[in-house]
Amino acid sequence: MTTCTTSPSGERGERGERRVRASDVLSRDEIRALTRTSNAGGAVAVAWTWLVIVACFAALARWPHPITFAAAVVVLGGRQLALAVLMHEAAHGTLFRTRWWNDVFTDAVCARPVLGDVARYRKHHIGHHAFTGTPRDPDLGLAPTEPMTRASLARKILRDLSGVSGARRIVGLALMDLELLAYDVGGGVPARLPRRSPLAHARAFAKNAGPALVANAALFSALSAAHAAWTYAAWAVAYVTTYGLFLRVRSLAEHACTERTADPFRNTRTTRASFAARMTVAPLHVNHHLEHHLLPTVPWFRLPAMGRLLAARGAVPASSVLPDYLAVLRFVSAR
Repeated sequence: MTTCTTSPSGERGERGERRVRASDVLSRDEIRALTRTSNAGGAVAVAWTWLVIVACFAALARWPHPITFAAAVVVLGGRQLALAVLMHEAAHGTLFRTRWWNDVFTDAVCARPVLGDVARYRKHHIGHHAFTGTPRDPDLGLAPTEPMTRASLARKILRDLSGVSGARRIVGLALMDLELLAYDVGGGVPARLPRRSPLAHARAFAKNAGPALVANAALFSALSAAHAAWTYAAWAVAYVTTYGLFLRVRSLAEHACTERTADPFRNTRTTRASFAARMTVAPLHVNHHLEHHLLPTVPWFRLPAMGRLLAARGAVPASSVLPDYLAVLRFVSAR
């Protein structure tokens, strides 16, 4: 049986082991160059993501067929993950140099269409970076410490593709928007919040979910104006199927079966991504996750350069890099 071991250094990490810092392997000038943000870089990422989405709708409207519908569901699921990754970048303040573009523009154009929320996600995500891999990590539910069986992984994938997981995710988000459950997107069981009057919960839902409903209504209206309202069905199907699958695979690649230690070179993983992976499970260089955890202020388009610097110095352990996402699935289901 293959196991994912936790070294003694991992145990010390939970008791305050010194974290490896970017300054231990990169010079001050290199860090300064790598962390330089760009409004143009953010604009390109958002524009490219939505260009692919629009092209997908156009192709489906032009060639309506079960095959093109299925292809659209795959591509749109990948672009929905890209929108979530853009929300993640904005939460770190690295997508745009200007705060308004990160907090307001990205929230409306990227986060809300996939039922996200930059402000709430940022508050949640700070804890993940502060306590990665420890019992206090809010995302620990997304990263099992031990491999699962292939049958278990297959059941998870089936639930994703059948829409069961997606339906549960939507119900969970609705309960969080109603403020019946605490906001938690880390794969755990959200804490229950005190019950209030029905009117108070209705107001909370309007405040929390209203912008997402408006964003999706705007998307549907735009498709209706183009006489292709029916193509919105592909967006909805993708959200409850392929988006959830890609989200799961990406999460497993990042932290599953890594050591429980404060060392980001051993508690986080980078995965090499092919073109197919970049269109689905690894948009916008999100596969460079070890680099991101070592220096979270590096914008998405500079992560590959940072990866090359670390590789040239032999700083990244071989065990913290996998050659592709199929290797990830084999590794996490090796029990």
